[in-house]
Amino acid sequence: MATGYPTRVTKRILAERLQSFGRTNRATLHTAAFHFLRHFLHDETQPTASCVVRFFIFPTIPENQLLKRDPMSLRPAQPLLAPSLLSADFTRLGDALRLLEEAGNCIVHVDVMDGRFVPNITIGLPVVASLRQATKLPLDCHLMIVEPLRYATEFVAAGADWVSVHQEADPHLHRTLAAIRAAGAKAGVVLNPSTPVETLVDLVGDFDFVLLMSVNPGFGGQSFIPRVVDKIKRLDALRTQRNIPFVIQVDGGVSLDNAQDLVRAGADVLVAGNAVFKSTDPVRAIQGLLAEMRQGQDS
Repeated sequence: MATGYPTRVTKRILAERLQSFGRTNRATLHTAAFHFLRHFLHDETQPTASCVVRFFIFPTIPENQLLKRDPMSLRPAQPLLAPSLLSADFTRLGDALRLLEEAGNCIVHVDVMDGRFVPNITIGLPVVASLRQATKLPLDCHLMIVEPLRYATEFVAAGADWVSVHQEADPHLHRTLAAIRAAGAKAGVVLNPSTPVETLVDLVGDFDFVLLMSVNPGFGGQSFIPRVVDKIKRLDALRTQRNIPFVIQVDGGVSLDNAQDLVRAGADVLVAGNAVFKSTDPVRAIQGLLAEMRQGQDS
């Protein structure tokens, strides 16, 4: 591929992929190219992968360097903490966001509950839009709602960077994940504690991250369910077997006592609510959790 431009075959395949996105503007074209890449990048025998990366994303990088890239490097280089605003003071959300910005290595976890899929009611679209105006940190919206396809892309439009939906709530999960990606966000699947990771086998490649619930969803402050550690290991094994670099996230009962073990098992992102915002010193709590997570990565 000396020219650095897509071949006729690549253009045809991209055009086919675009049909599922519903529009053909430049942003959507880049989204389609990216997810086309995710499918091919792990296989160095595919000549089109380097070509598409070069044309759409990295026009100055030689093709031989691109082909040597480890696809698992698309995971974060260091584990990330996702403090949950569910445990923050709702009268001072702006202060909470500034605290997370100063702490570093954080994304903002936003728990969206509808009172139907889970018994609690929390944050909706207007709050997410306000959060987007108040911070540049990635907004990670966990939708604990029925009929997620109706609202998932609206949360992306409101400013969400990551959107996850429950496998248990969506009979058309593939369609919803594609819609989230087409809207420009990372698409995630959430599994309740009783839902086995094997339910995702036929969807690997269609999501960017998996959120494993280590408590039953609906309320903060619950105790960690230990057997989720085994689910992390099984999910990490599936990721390695398929050579697809999706991110593993864990939510529920995360603390200094288990953060290291969770990362050691394969988690990339830990959601922590009470462990951060109910502590006497949230900044110190974040630093302590991140330190434990780094030790888990190094061990």
